[in-house]
Amino acid sequence: MSWALSLHSPGAPPKLVEWAPPAAGPGEVLVEVTAAPITPLDLLCASGTSYFGVPATPYVPGVQGVGTVGGRAVWFPTTAGMKPGDGSMASVVAVPEADIVALPDDADPVLVAALGLSAVAAHMALTWRGELAEGEQVIVLGAGGVVGQVGVRLARAAGARRVVAAARSATGRARAGAAGADAVVALDTDDVDELAARFASAVDGPADLVLDPVFGVPAAAAARALRTGGRLVNLGGLAGETSPITSSMLRGTSLRIMGYSNNELTAGQRAEAVGMVAARVADGTLTVAHETVPPAHAPGAWTRCAAGGTDLRTVVVP
Repeated sequence: MSWALSLHSPGAPPKLVEWAPPAAGPGEVLVEVTAAPITPLDLLCASGTSYFGVPATPYVPGVQGVGTVGGRAVWFPTTAGMKPGDGSMASVVAVPEADIVALPDDADPVLVAALGLSAVAAHMALTWRGELAEGEQVIVLGAGGVVGQVGVRLARAAGARRVVAAARSATGRARAGAAGADAVVALDTDDVDELAARFASAVDGPADLVLDPVFGVPAAAAARALRTGGRLVNLGGLAGETSPITSSMLRGTSLRIMGYSNNELTAGQRAEAVGMVAARVADGTLTVAHETVPPAHAPGAWTRCAAGGTDLRTVVVP
């Protein structure tokens, strides 16, 4: 049976429905989906509260996926939830041919899907925006999540001399350690002075770069551990939309605080970054904690993800 997850009401989970596969339009190809992750962006768009506005319903969610075209494995993006149209959580989707990225034969498609744009964000925030150089010291916040786990691994692979990770939960801290962090800081308090002291103890002299997918109090505490002229790249607000970073600290140490979003990438930059992620999956450099669910169990998995009931990246696999 051809299937799809169809979202009929913003804020509600999608339903599994029978699906008439689409026809390919001009410049499009049909992709047989093999793995579609449930990502924070999917949940945000489907909530109806995102900066993209309330999505037109019904629609098939899924802003990215992995599938096959003519038997060849590919990664593909969609604009589902951001613009009218359907996404990756269906048996077959129509995708602009220019957007697909061919994957190495030995790259696990489920793992590529689990990493996807989160890994792209970690990579580009560290390198393109953060200008990470070999021998620098990096702090990775939210290191139990996908962006954070990838950030630790990629910073290590790029030649960082020391990587300090930070996560709120014990499970997240264990994942950060498994990813290769030299030290792991617990983000189990909102006392900025206490957190700053923990970072000061964990670093080996002032740090050069903070990868920050959480903002809030953790960002302010980690920023205190940066050297004069150090950089903080923010790509999320899981710990808060505001942060107690003070003007005196910014001016006193000439910090550079920058924002990053995948939306600013060109199609070429995105394709190159996805290719890098897939290559690192193939050679064993990149992995991430994830789970798979069949389409029939996807509505329940979606509900758990939306409620924060799992910290694994969930991938729908036919």
